[in-house]
Amino acid sequence: MRILFVHNNFPGQYARIVRHLKGRRDVDMLSASLASNKQPAPIKRIEYTPHREARRDIHPALSYTETSVIRGQAAYTALLPVKAKGWKPDIILTHSGFGDGLFLKDLWPQAKYMPYFEWYYHAYGSDSSFLDHEAPKKPDVELKIRMKNTAILHDLAAMDWGQCPTEYQKSQFPPQFHERISVLHDGVDVDYFSPDKVATFSVGDLVFRKGDPVITYIARGMEPYRGFPQFMEAAAILQKSRPEAHIVIIGEDRVAYGAKRPDGKTYKEWALENLSLDESRIHFLGRQPLRTLRDALRVSAAHVYLTVPFVLSWSMMEAMSAGALIVGSDTDPVREIVTDGENGLLVPFFEPEALAGRLADVLTDQAQYAPLRERARTLMLERYDMKDLTRKYFNLIERVAKGQMGAP
Repeated sequence: MRILFVHNNFPGQYARIVRHLKGRRDVDMLSASLASNKQPAPIKRIEYTPHREARRDIHPALSYTETSVIRGQAAYTALLPVKAKGWKPDIILTHSGFGDGLFLKDLWPQAKYMPYFEWYYHAYGSDSSFLDHEAPKKPDVELKIRMKNTAILHDLAAMDWGQCPTEYQKSQFPPQFHERISVLHDGVDVDYFSPDKVATFSVGDLVFRKGDPVITYIARGMEPYRGFPQFMEAAAILQKSRPEAHIVIIGEDRVAYGAKRPDGKTYKEWALENLSLDESRIHFLGRQPLRTLRDALRVSAAHVYLTVPFVLSWSMMEAMSAGALIVGSDTDPVREIVTDGENGLLVPFFEPEALAGRLADVLTDQAQYAPLRERARTLMLERYDMKDLTRKYFNLIERVAKGQMGAP
């Protein structure tokens, strides 16, 4: 079977399935990605470069669509020589939403097409309206959000089958497409992200161990979408009631999702300037390798994961697998995995006082929450083990490639 992976930051979400299939003689894999992608390519990669950016004078609601078309054209053009040499995929897997796979059904009409659907945009009822409490938007903003789905809708129309990582994320897509989208998570490396009672984690001269009052927070960026302002407000409150607590923050001082501050400052700068914080007990580590994330989670007394109704981060589930206690936002994507009082703790997103109170309770008696940690780990082993899910993923790929569509 020949598989073409198309992802602007390959391998991205396809890293696990590529590792699972690499070395198999009955599977021939090829990838295509942006030339600017600096990620190591585990398999042969065709690179493409958009010939220009979207024009500034285009209708604002169409800017994202034009960018998608230009990127899709670049991928199509780069793959033309591959087709000319006689190579043709049985199935094309592409990360939907950015236009990379937009024209590949035209290049290889006989190939099956299975996009990875991560998010469908809505002006109200999910991420775009959560932070402003569903306040009415200006009409031009509503137009931009609706039109941002253009490339995704083309993928939905062209697909033979689709994949989505969680039920909540699938629920955002138009209902008429649900029957042809399988919910199949990427999985967690439960062997790597495993608990270790004797683990240590160092920050400078400080060495933390399991049982120490360490609060962890991990996100790609420091932004409202992942509740960073609320977390920092909670940290300021917690430091007053628990002076022994140390807070470890892993992530870059940037906005990965959502809008930047209008004053040009980062949210980290805002927090340090406006909140009463003891900076000697807050450790900003920046971007770190997986081993650092794992070691921090292994000693964590509580791992804070806040998110608006949006794509669920791998880090939350990796934390559960590593034995960390989740203190998460009571929002839909988190509730799909975490049940309050059963395998984690949930707090209202907009209530830093409630978050600080929960964290203080955990630090007062960590042993009390051991059963929640154990049940979180068990859930990852039973339902989200990468080894099981990659096997299911390949089974789905085979069925779709052979025209045997059906849920796993």
